[in-house]
Amino acid sequence: MSEAAAVPGEHPVHGADPHLAHHFSSLERQVDATRLGMWLFLCTEVLLFSPLFVAYSVYRYSFPAAFAASSRSSEIWAGTVNTLVLITSSLTVALAIHFVRTDKPRFAVTCLAITIAFALAFLGIKAIEYTAHFHEHQLPGQFYRFEGVRLPGASMYWSLYFLMTGLHGLHVLIGMTVLSVMLYRTAHGHYSSHYYVGIELAGLYWHLVDLIWIFLFPLLYLI
Repeated sequence: MSEAAAVPGEHPVHGADPHLAHHFSSLERQVDATRLGMWLFLCTEVLLFSPLFVAYSVYRYSFPAAFAASSRSSEIWAGTVNTLVLITSSLTVALAIHFVRTDKPRFAVTCLAITIAFALAFLGIKAIEYTAHFHEHQLPGQFYRFEGVRLPGASMYWSLYFLMTGLHGLHVLIGMTVLSVMLYRTAHGHYSSHYYVGIELAGLYWHLVDLIWIFLFPLLYLI
C-alpha cells in the first residue's frame, strides 16, 4: 500500500509525518481504519435509500397505470442529460485520484474542478426540471393538480419522485462540497503519492451518489 510509511511492528515518532494522527501507531493503520469507516458509512447510505426503493416497488405494484403514465409525463430529456453528466463526473473524479497518486496535482485539481462543474450542471438541470413540474402542478399528495394524468396513485408517484430525487440532490450538494474541500487541499499540496486517502474516500462517496442515480433514472423516467 502506497500510504504505508512505517515498518511493521515499529512505532514511529508522532509528528514525523504530518498526516499521522496521534492515536495511530502508523500511517498504514490509519489509512486502513479510515477506509473501513468510509465503507461502513456508505453502507448506512444504502440503508437510507433502501426503504424508498421498497416503497416505490410497493406503490408501483399497487398503481401500475398511474406510475407508468406519470413516468411518461416526466422530463425524460433532463433525466437523460443528468445521467450522462454524473457518469462523466465519475470518470473525472477517478482521473483526479489517479493524478494525485502519480504526483500530478495540477491535473488532479483540473479534474476536480470539472467534477464540481458537472455537479453544478446536474443541480441546475434538476432546478429547471422542478420548475417545470411546479408549473404543471405535478406535485406530491394533495397539491397534485396535473390534468394530463388523472389516475389513482399519480400523486403518490410524484411524492416518491420529489422525495427520492430531493434526497439524492442533497447528496449531490454534500458531495460537491466535499470535492471542493479536496480541490483546495490538493491545490495546497496536502495530497500526493505518499498520502491520498482523503481524496480517495471523497471519490468513493461521489461514486455512490452516481450509482444511486443510475437506479433512480430508469425507475422514475423510463419504466
